[in-house]
Amino acid sequence: MGALLWLLIPVGAGLIAAVWSSWALRHRKTGDVAELAGYARFRAAMEKEHSVSDPASDPA
Repeated sequence: MGALLWLLIPVGAGLIAAVWSSWALRHRKTGDVAELAGYARFRAAMEKEHSVSDPASDPA
C-alpha cells in the first residue's frame, strides 16, 4: 500500500504539469492588435510638444 502512495506523487505531479502546460499554451485572443494600439498611443504621446517652463533656463 505504501508503494502505491509513493507512485501517486509522480502521477499527480505529471497531471498538474499537463494541466499547467495546456493553460500556458492556450491561444490568447488579444494578440498583437492591443499591443500595436498601445504602441501607437505611446508614440503619439511622445511626439506631442510639451511647453514646460524650466526656471533654470529662463533668461530673466
